[in-house]
Amino acid sequence: MNSTARYPMVSYEEASPEVQEIYDDTKKTLQLPFVLNWFKCQGTNATLLKGNWSKLKNTLMEGEVPNVLKQLIIYNVSKERGCNYCSHAHGIFADSMSAMISEDEGFKATENINSPSMPASFRTAVKIVTHAALNHSEVSDEDFEELEKAGFSQREVQELMAQADLVNMLNTIADVSGIKIDNELLETPE
Repeated sequence: MNSTARYPMVSYEEASPEVQEIYDDTKKTLQLPFVLNWFKCQGTNATLLKGNWSKLKNTLMEGEVPNVLKQLIIYNVSKERGCNYCSHAHGIFADSMSAMISEDEGFKATENINSPSMPASFRTAVKIVTHAALNHSEVSDEDFEELEKAGFSQREVQELMAQADLVNMLNTIADVSGIKIDNELLETPE
């Protein structure tokens, strides 16, 4: 077990069969050939891992809001908050989906998050949900109205606001655990 983080990092080989099953689902769902450190740092507690994976999977990977927008929100909040692990990982995931936003060669979603080349609805959602994640007590009825004016249904607004909650959980676990960015993510070409 690698214990450079505050929690033991449980590799796939060292994990219990129950944890291996969750690891397998994370790899399949996220389409990754490896287990992210964010999951490995929870590998000694199958109950916690299962609950956190279920929340992440259902909030981030399911629903009507495009995954690229959800990834951009998590990237932006994490960057604003200074959570290096999550901003790096979700920045890579968002950039890998950049073609869903623009067909311009070399377009990177994270570099164009506030530019006119980003759909106005995405810019609005990133701005409001980032504010909600960082200052949840300051969310107003006007924020909800602005999201609806940007074209999001009530169901999508609820889904967007759930990203504020999700990113807070992701950042807290990453920062509290002291995990480092996965070697496999560091090797991802820019």
